[in-house]
Amino acid sequence: MDLANEAGAWILHGLESLVVRSSLVPTTPFLPAGTFEWVPRLEAEWRSIRAELDEVMAFRDELPNFQDISIDQASITDDDGWKTYFFFAYGFRSEANCARCPTTAALLDSVPGITTAFFSLLSPGKHIPEHRGPWRGVIRYHLALAVPEPADAAGIEVGGERAHWREGSSLLFDDGYEHRAWNDTDGVRVVLFVDVVRPLRAPMDQVNRALIWAIGRSPFIQDSRRRHEAWEQRFEALRAGGRR
Repeated sequence: MDLANEAGAWILHGLESLVVRSSLVPTTPFLPAGTFEWVPRLEAEWRSIRAELDEVMAFRDELPNFQDISIDQASITDDDGWKTYFFFAYGFRSEANCARCPTTAALLDSVPGITTAFFSLLSPGKHIPEHRGPWRGVIRYHLALAVPEPADAAGIEVGGERAHWREGSSLLFDDGYEHRAWNDTDGVRVVLFVDVVRPLRAPMDQVNRALIWAIGRSPFIQDSRRRHEAWEQRFEALRAGGRR
């Protein structure tokens, strides 16, 4: 699996200059929220999403650490400070998680070109060091759902530019730039984390979608899927036990 990941990364990085030249949206570190027509729709429903998040947060300790699902994340996080609650990931849909958050799932279903979506939880004092995404063929979106005070003590830096989350507001950025995030508050910061396909001119658009399809079938993604399904079984058993 390591060899496959290394070969895939080499191919992706070699094609990124074509992505940048073919992009139909800005290639800056942060993008205007108006870049995508679906952003206002999610912002308008952020309180409904937050209500479903609050139900999930009752089981926060049982949620998986990011590196427990995606082992590649172990290079940037090795504790329990970054937790996840996945809805979608490269063709995989967590039916159980979606059923627990039906409004959130329905809104995500309406987002064109979505590849990945999950609740991303940063614990108090958690810092994510500088890193970059593997492929600039996607754009990253954050909808801030829970931002403890003081809000300026939690933030993200992308390509040397800083921003802070505000509840109910969006951030769009290109994770192909080096970026880092931190939560220096005493509470848990939560965003709805979404990756969508970057709009590109043909023929690079078709190449990009084919590569994203291939990524979804890579050993790395399949391993993450198995890990998530194993967590789902444990989580459902835990909840069933609580109901008794």
